[in-house]
Amino acid sequence: MDDFFTAAELAQLREHGIVLFAGRVIFDARPPIGAEQLAAVEAASAGPVPPQLLALWKETCGGALDYDLSVRMNGGEEPILWAELFGHGPDGFHDLPGWIEHERQAAGSPQLAALPFGGFEDTDRLLVLTEPGARHGQVLAWKQALPQAWPHAMHEDGLATVATDLEGAFAALHLAEDPLEPAGDYYTGQALLDYLDERHGDHGMDLDLADKLVAYYRRAVVDWRKPLSEGRLSEVPPLAAQIAQRHAIATDDPALINELAAAGVRFDVPLHGSALPTDLALAHGAFEAAAALVAGDAPLSGHALDNIEGPISPELTQELLARGAKPSARAIAQCVAAGAPDAARLIAQAYQQQNADLPQAFESARNALLEQLQAALAEASSAGLGQDAGAEGLAERIEHLQSFTL
Repeated sequence: MDDFFTAAELAQLREHGIVLFAGRVIFDARPPIGAEQLAAVEAASAGPVPPQLLALWKETCGGALDYDLSVRMNGGEEPILWAELFGHGPDGFHDLPGWIEHERQAAGSPQLAALPFGGFEDTDRLLVLTEPGARHGQVLAWKQALPQAWPHAMHEDGLATVATDLEGAFAALHLAEDPLEPAGDYYTGQALLDYLDERHGDHGMDLDLADKLVAYYRRAVVDWRKPLSEGRLSEVPPLAAQIAQRHAIATDDPALINELAAAGVRFDVPLHGSALPTDLALAHGAFEAAAALVAGDAPLSGHALDNIEGPISPELTQELLARGAKPSARAIAQCVAAGAPDAARLIAQAYQQQNADLPQAFESARNALLEQLQAALAEASSAGLGQDAGAEGLAERIEHLQSFTL
C-alpha cells in the first residue's frame, strides 16, 4: 500500500464500500472472509489458498472492478471481462461457493487445482492455481467460446495465464483511455464514476475524497502519447502500442497510423481476437485508417472483406482484392447491406472470375444475412426499440439487400 491516502481516508472509503488492493480500486466491496467460509474454501482446494488471495479476502471477499484486461489466448488477443470478485451471500454470478461447486462438478473432483475467484457472469472467469508446485499462485483466465457467426472471436473455449501471482494480475488491469475524456458513450470507468456519484448524492461521500479516488484510479491509464511523441514507444511495454493502434482505428485516424508506422510499430499481430489491425479497421468502418494500413503494406487476412461495416469505396476494395483479400459471396452481401453497391459489384466480378456459381452463391449469402438482420430487427422491436437508431440502421441494411441486383 502506498501513501496516496491517509489511514483516515482509507477508513472513509471502506465505509462507502471501496477498498484498494495492489494499486487498483475495488468498489461495492463486501465484508472480509469469515473463518468458516475460508475453511470451506480450503477444503475444496487441492492445496493451500495462495497468500495474496488470502490478503485480498481479508480486505474484501467480493466486489466490483472496472478496468481493461486482455491476454494472448488461442492465437489471438482476447479481451477478458473481470468485473466481479466472487463473494459470499450474493446469488447467481457473484457467488463464490456456487462457482466452486460449478468447477468441482466440471472437474469431476471434490478438490480444485484452480480456484475461481472472479470474472464476469458465465463468459469470463479468473482462477488461481492452488495445487502445490512451481505454479502455485498463478492466475489464469478462462473465456467462453462464441458462435461461428461472430467474426474474429474465439470459437473454442480458451485458457491462458494472466500473471504469476494475484498482485501481478491486478497490475495487468489497466485503463486504455482516460475515463474523464472518453472517446465514446460507453467506456471503462463509467461504472465506478456512477458508483461514486451515487455514494456522494445518496450517502454523503465527501466530494474531495471522491475526486482523490478518481485521481488514484486514473493512474492505471496507459500513456502511449508521451512515449510516441518522444520517439521511445518501442522502449515501453507493447501494450501501449496496442492501445495506440486501437485508438487510431476507433477514431479512424490515418495520420496516427502513419506516425505509429514511422515509430516502428508492426501491424502483423492480432489486435482484437484474431483480427489483424487492417481487418479490425475494415470491420469498424474505419476506412481511412484501413487505407493507411494498406498503403503501408500492413498484412490482412484472406477474409478481410467478409466483415465490412460501412460504405467502403471501390478504390479501397480494389486495392484489398489486389493484395489478397478473397472475393466471396458473403463479402458481396456485406457490402450491399453496408450501402456500398459499387464495391459489391467489384467483388462480384472478382468472384465470377474464379467461380461459376455467382448468382446462386450470392442469393444464398443474401438470404442468410437477411435472416440475421430481420431476426435482430424483430428482437429490437419487441424490446420497444423500433424507433432506435440501431433499429433504423438494421431496417436500412435490409432494404439495401432486398433492392440490390447484380
